[in-house]
This record gives sequence, structure tokens and C-alpha cells, in this order.
Amino acid sequence: MNIIQAIILGLVQGLTEFLPISSSGHLVLFQKIFGINEPTLVFDTMVHVGTLAAVMTVLRKEILSLLKRPFQRLTWLLIAGTIPTGIIGIAFKDSFEAMFQSGSTLGFEFLATGIIILFAGKLNNGGKHIEETTFLDAAFIGIMQGAAIMPAISRSGLTISGALMRNLDREFAAKFSFLLSIPAILGAALFQAKDILEAGSSGIINAPIAAGTIAAAAAGYFSVRFMIMLVKKGSMKYFSYYVFIIGALVIIDQYITHLFF
Repeated sequence: MNIIQAIILGLVQGLTEFLPISSSGHLVLFQKIFGINEPTLVFDTMVHVGTLAAVMTVLRKEILSLLKRPFQRLTWLLIAGTIPTGIIGIAFKDSFEAMFQSGSTLGFEFLATGIIILFAGKLNNGGKHIEETTFLDAAFIGIMQGAAIMPAISRSGLTISGALMRNLDREFAAKFSFLLSIPAILGAALFQAKDILEAGSSGIINAPIAAGTIAAAAAGYFSVRFMIMLVKKGSMKYFSYYVFIIGALVIIDQYITHLFF
């Protein structure tokens, strides 16, 4: 992987981590397009760390509030949402990694993301804020986040959709989704900490990985701000059309043209 490819992949990760179109799916897709066959686990983890820095910057007020008052209701809601995500991630880790490496289910996962986003957009009529949101609501959103460990299932798409299905206020749905991503990304990074440390000591964390991480953080910052505004005032349905098209093109290539798969 050269530095230009790394920057492009970092930008893709930063934009798509918070847009409801699947960052992991796009990383797999672009790695196939670029013909990158070497292991990319360290790179993928580091660009996720970049997006973590972005969301923590945008939501710094909410995070500072949690740090100052750690036993508030929002903390317990985030814990209730994180537990099912962690259970799913640990239980199906090997299966998800195999799916990520092969990309064999990529097209169908893009289509599934589109269907869920489109369905959720038609259902939401609610306005629950923190006090009205239940632990069952948070756990449901956490299950949706756990399902998004599959490569082309969008984490933000599923968690925001899950929040809207549970009738959360639109702005709170977006912010809760992004806050819930913080322990998920941190957990994944800690899970891969051994590999990252080994890569650092062996010199694998190089200029391309550093450039990709910075690019992911910069793109992620604007992506988070845009999505909060969009969910609050607009509709995600146009993203569903996009992933329908991408999913269809990937399936055509996987089964007919075989240009990248």
C-alpha cells in the first residue's frame, strides 16, 4: 500500500464511518479496486482510531459532561447499548474477520443496509430524549451496532435506524449513535492492541498508515457534523439509494464480470 492509496482509504473511512453507507464495506471494496492483498488489520484499526478522534472532537461537550458526572443516565444507557455489541463482537469475531477478508457477502450486506435505512425512515414519529429512552431501547440499538460488525452493514446506518425505530428524537438518535461508537471503536482497538504494538515495534506502522489515520480523522470530523445536521433536519433515504446501487454493482461483479472479486 502506497501513501496515496492510504490517504484515499483514510478519507473513505472518515467519510463513510458516520455516513450510513458502511465504512468497512467501502474499505474492502477500495482495497479490492486497488489490488491490495497484504494483511490490512493494523491499517484498518488505525484509521478507525482516526475516526474516533473525530467523533470525540465533535461531541466533546457531551463527553466532558459524562466525565464530570459519570453516573448520569446517559452513561447507563451507553453501557446498556455497549454490552450486546461486545457480546456479538466476541462471539462472532472469527466469522466476521473471514467475511471481511473474502468480501463474499459484500453486495448483499450493502442491500441489507439500504433496506433498513429506508424502512426506518418511514417509521419514525417519536421524540424521546434521554429521560424517556429506556435501557431496552439502548440494548436494541446496541444489538443493531453488533450486527454492523459485518463488513458492508453500516454501523451508523443501523444504530441511527434502530434509534428511530425506538422513537428517539432525531438529533438525540444521531448523537447517541455516535457516542455509542466510542466504546465500540475503543474496544476493537484494545482487542487489536497486541497486533498494533507488534507492528509499531517492527516498523509496520509507517508513513502510509500515519497519513491514512490523519486523513480519516479530518474527513470524519466533517462527516459527524454533517450527519447530525442531516438526521435532525432531513432524511437518510438518499443514502439507501446509493447503497442499493453499490450493492447491485458488487453482486454483478462477484457473479458475472469478476473485475475486482
